[in-house]
Amino acid sequence: MEVWNLVIANPVLNVLIALSHILGGEFGLAIIVLTVVVRLITWPLNKRQLNSTKAMQEMQPKIQELQKKYGKNQQKLQQEMMKLYKEAGVNPLGCLWPMLVQFPIWIALYQAIMNALATTPENLLNLAQRLYSWGIVNQAIPLSSQFLGLDLGQTASANGSLGLLLAIIVGGTMWIQQKMSQAPAVDPRQESTSRMMTLMMPIMFGFLTFTFAAGLGLYWAVSNMIGIIAQYFITGGWGYLKLRSPFGPTPVKGK
Repeated sequence: MEVWNLVIANPVLNVLIALSHILGGEFGLAIIVLTVVVRLITWPLNKRQLNSTKAMQEMQPKIQELQKKYGKNQQKLQQEMMKLYKEAGVNPLGCLWPMLVQFPIWIALYQAIMNALATTPENLLNLAQRLYSWGIVNQAIPLSSQFLGLDLGQTASANGSLGLLLAIIVGGTMWIQQKMSQAPAVDPRQESTSRMMTLMMPIMFGFLTFTFAAGLGLYWAVSNMIGIIAQYFITGGWGYLKLRSPFGPTPVKGK
């Protein structure tokens, strides 16, 4: 626990408070800037994943040929698909790494929001023990939790209709980002599982947004939007979102 606080939790907390002071006391803007910083730090991983996504899009004609040739032999089809991925230097699971890298940041950010917006004497004491001796940090306390009508220290559910809208934005942008990068599965059973996961992940994050501090939901929403923009320009469009509708294989326009 001490290592966690020293290496991740306390730095995130103090940077967030310092950013809030620099940005005129706007805690929400500080979260947005921190989101951009995290995205820049993880950019090498994200760029590699986006390049893999683009490569997989370009491989679609070859994938369709393999499906026609080995459609009745799933084992052989899987072997040829893995061979094709290996030759192209593509990892179908590469999209998981950026999320895994950000996971500790999500935890640290949630703790930072709850600690920075301390409202009880116990929380204030805990906050005082975590603050660095930076003048800019000490000048920022106490912080305002209000941003665009949201109370960032309260759960999204406690923010009423705005909190519900935030949860919908988080779930919706995550769904778009997943659809843009998710290649069609070879096996129909995998396709069904893949489609289920594409729905379950946004629903899960929407639910988490609704139950956690709204500040964390703001981070997720902005991070997803940045991801969509970066993916659009690097892969040259809406990716696999233009290949299939959410309800089946019917093509839809991507641009």
